[in-house]
Amino acid sequence: MMLAKFGLSVAPDQPVRLGSDDHLRLFCQTLLDTHDPYRPALIDWPRLDDETRDKIVSLPIWDIAVQTEGRAGMNVATYGRDISDPLLYDAIAMNAFEEKRHKIVLADMVQAYGIELEPEPEYKVPRDPEWAFMVTGYSECIDSFFGFGLFDLAKRSGFFPEELVNTFEPVMHEEGRHILFFVNWVAWHRRNMPLWRRPWFAAKIAAVWAFLIWERIGIARGMEDSEKGQDNNFTLNGSKELGVEISFPELARICLAENDRRLGQYDQRLLRPRFVPRMMRLALRFTGRGKKPSTA
Repeated sequence: MMLAKFGLSVAPDQPVRLGSDDHLRLFCQTLLDTHDPYRPALIDWPRLDDETRDKIVSLPIWDIAVQTEGRAGMNVATYGRDISDPLLYDAIAMNAFEEKRHKIVLADMVQAYGIELEPEPEYKVPRDPEWAFMVTGYSECIDSFFGFGLFDLAKRSGFFPEELVNTFEPVMHEEGRHILFFVNWVAWHRRNMPLWRRPWFAAKIAAVWAFLIWERIGIARGMEDSEKGQDNNFTLNGSKELGVEISFPELARICLAENDRRLGQYDQRLLRPRFVPRMMRLALRFTGRGKKPSTA
């Protein structure tokens, strides 16, 4: 990628100040210039043998996956409508387009393999667009971290055949770009708001994390709905659904390695999501010391 075309005022080997115009151009142009213009309608879904198809159909994720992408597209697009900066507007519009395209890809796959879904809910315009955008962004930071590892695990274990892995790879690539864009937007946005607003914004971030953690452990919706709880927590316990016996330390190391690999290809001056990787590294300090990942 030719960073000079981003119009930065600093050389490629010089740091970029967070919150600066250079920072804005760097994270927006990175998203825009790495866009993959694939068309879901042209995806040739590979034929699967009955056993593989049944395993994929049985995964308890498809309803929540389609609905999550539907809400994400709505949330991102709604926040972007009031953006005045033309470059940021274009970048958020691209983000929203790709989120909506993910939903189309999943819907096409569901149809191709005969997966039955519950009726989709109505995707309502959020009352607080910034809150909804942040919930989507931080949720993707959690789900992508574990999703990267589980995707690699499914590939190595043979749960996903190579043809299906190659078909889904563009979606995984886009998730990495989205979380990279989001965490840099958070840093830029915070540094460009008045000082009196920053404590409120920090409190809002904390509230979003509290909401997401509450949701992930199944308290928000009630543990009596065990099926939905399983869906919402698939990224945390999905190795069991993939038929792979793997310890938490092993899975955490795979997720960390895949997260570093996928995000490592971008300009090192951009921020990376840090909270979940830090929590996993902290957890590894107390569990599974000295153990190496198995070949799943």
